[in-house]
Amino acid sequence: MGKYKIVIIALVALIGISGSAYAEVTLLQPDDFVGFTFWLVSIACLATTAFFFLEHGSVAPAWKTSIAVAGIVTGIAFIHSMYMRNIWVGTGDSPTVYRYIDWLITMPLLATEFYLILSTVRKASSIIFWKLLIGALVMVLGGYAGETGYISSLLGFIIWMAGWLYILYEIFAGEAGKLCFKSSNKAMVKAFETMRMILTIGWAIYPLGYVFGYLTGGIDSNTLNVIYNFADFINKIAFGLVIWVAATDNTDVSR
Repeated sequence: MGKYKIVIIALVALIGISGSAYAEVTLLQPDDFVGFTFWLVSIACLATTAFFFLEHGSVAPAWKTSIAVAGIVTGIAFIHSMYMRNIWVGTGDSPTVYRYIDWLITMPLLATEFYLILSTVRKASSIIFWKLLIGALVMVLGGYAGETGYISSLLGFIIWMAGWLYILYEIFAGEAGKLCFKSSNKAMVKAFETMRMILTIGWAIYPLGYVFGYLTGGIDSNTLNVIYNFADFINKIAFGLVIWVAATDNTDVSR
């Protein structure tokens, strides 16, 4: 029962933090689809955060860190989605720049999950960890600098793409990808390959949003918020669930 009490306390704390983040809240209107997607993704992230931390004690020790990081990612996403939802409902606006606070933490954590799951079945060089972490930080900071005017918007996009492509190279053809190819652990390999596809296809939404939402103005902020909210289901929730499936498969084998 101890772990359940800890999770409940943590969830209450998360809800309390998100509730006090923006005190003046108006009611969500029935026809507010953007606000609905903020609510939907925030509750989904809360549920998966609880799930990951409840499952943390049930997986093999080697997988505990990966599951914990998955829970941290969805926990951060929950708090930030609630904050942006409150701003949206109260003001009718939720600029993309607010998302960079979330991305600056969650994207590096998601990228380093490749190193963490590799480390569950064989020794992986810490250099892989730093490559993935720095690549994600460069990507997000470049996009932020370009979108907020610290550098030209085109240069910001180029830096974003360079960071993302560097990560893709590392997990496909680089040291991380080679370690995965050599592994005989089917559950880990399947998880790595699925996560790799999510990072390739799911993360493509962000530079596309940068181009069509900011550079060219081809997509309005309402549509962009909806797209980004649904992207969280794949890039954060599904990403973590893929790791959990591999963790449970390896736990069953080790029993």
